[in-house]
Amino acid sequence: RPGSRRASCRIGPTVCRQVSMSTENPVVKAIADALSHVNDPEIKRPITDLNMIDEITVDEQGRAFVRILLTVAGCPLKTKLREQATEAVRSVDGVTSVSVELGTMTDEQRDALKVQLRGDVPERVIPFAQPGNTTKVIAVSSGKGGVGKSSVTVNLALALAQLGREVGLLDADIYGHSVPDMLGLGDAHPTPLDDMLLPVPGLGIKSISIGMMKPNKSDVIAWRGPILDRALTQLLADVHWGDLDYLLIDLPPGTGDIAMSLGQKLPNAEVLVVTTPQQAASEVAERAGTMAGIMQQRVLGVVENMSWLEVTAPKSRETFRVELFGTGGGQKAADALSERLGTTIPLLGQIPLDVELRSGGDDGDPIVITHPDSPAAEAITELAKTIDARPRGLVGINLGVQPVSH
Repeated sequence: RPGSRRASCRIGPTVCRQVSMSTENPVVKAIADALSHVNDPEIKRPITDLNMIDEITVDEQGRAFVRILLTVAGCPLKTKLREQATEAVRSVDGVTSVSVELGTMTDEQRDALKVQLRGDVPERVIPFAQPGNTTKVIAVSSGKGGVGKSSVTVNLALALAQLGREVGLLDADIYGHSVPDMLGLGDAHPTPLDDMLLPVPGLGIKSISIGMMKPNKSDVIAWRGPILDRALTQLLADVHWGDLDYLLIDLPPGTGDIAMSLGQKLPNAEVLVVTTPQQAASEVAERAGTMAGIMQQRVLGVVENMSWLEVTAPKSRETFRVELFGTGGGQKAADALSERLGTTIPLLGQIPLDVELRSGGDDGDPIVITHPDSPAAEAITELAKTIDARPRGLVGINLGVQPVSH
């Protein structure tokens, strides 16, 4: 600004133009550098890279003013962003006070951001199905309801995040969505960015569920096959997940439309089958694994939930295992799937019954966070370590190659 006593930097839709940088004010540059370490709490990228800084001004007394443009006015984490930006600017030498103002992007700026976020990938394309995508997609399935599949999925996602991985969680159980409540996000809603959605951050992971989009929690979803298919496509293609190490998908129980649709959209996904020890559940779980084989997806392994209950004798304080639901169902399902699919399907873990696992799901306090030393949490953490340590092999994956006879 010619003639102004303030040194300023204005950032337009694409790059910092440094309008008054003829003053070469080092404080303005230092503030811009400090803000480059502040990430948007939803997109998880520096706000400078996302062109969210609209103005930086510093007067002769060292009073700094920063204007940040939000994608939408109702950004749910704008307070957190303001606090982080204020702290970053306050740490700059020469700054005596900080004022951070939050504005809103114009339609043109939002369009530019969408293009930037999508990169060279066209709209309506599922990024996880594209060649070269490195995200490991794990679909968690079960043959029947009531085996604790969603509890296992939620806690496994959090355990992988605790290992330092970037994790996304998609609740694909359209009719029986329970992931938001299990994460304590029952009243949260994803942030819309025109025709894109930003997943809801919480507890160190990103999550999305159709339950987060209903006007009222009590509303019933009554969709048929074609609409279910479109909904799944939108949850995969129209949500900006960012760079993920893992995407966990909580499938509805059984072998219905969603399981088939997912197999077509994400043939590279690996399937984790959850069962319980009793024979009835084990036999039904085999069908879920067989469906994955039919859809040419790799079955990662079997997890046995509710394997036993640890009971402590009141006098001797000796600990006993009580197998309330029988024994051996998980291994039986793994052996049957190995024979049926012609490849070794391991039993990856056994998770004991734990009251805290159940109550944590009801209260939105997952057990791996609230009671990490409990037997169930330790079993889930070991499961996460086992999965994370497994290299992505080619066994059981469709390579799209057809044999040719000569």
